[in-house]
Amino acid sequence: MNYRGSHHTQDNKRMIIQPEGSAKKEDAEKLVGKTVIWSSSSGKKISGSITKAHGNSGAVLVRFDDKGLPGQSLGTKVDIV
Repeated sequence: MNYRGSHHTQDNKRMIIQPEGSAKKEDAEKLVGKTVIWSSSSGKKISGSITKAHGNSGAVLVRFDDKGLPGQSLGTKVDIV
């Protein structure tokens, strides 16, 4: 999991994730519209939705509402519902 952005900017509301078992763009396109939930160590849950496939290796772009995700979320696991 990582923020979407360029070398000079980052978008905290959009994250790029690599789902397990998704190795091709076709696999990622099947996940579009599903809900993603990130749970913090304190139990707080932040949800977002998969908007589109990203690249050709199965990664997806997730949009989180409200304020986005904190930096502690980088490199952690999420649940796809």
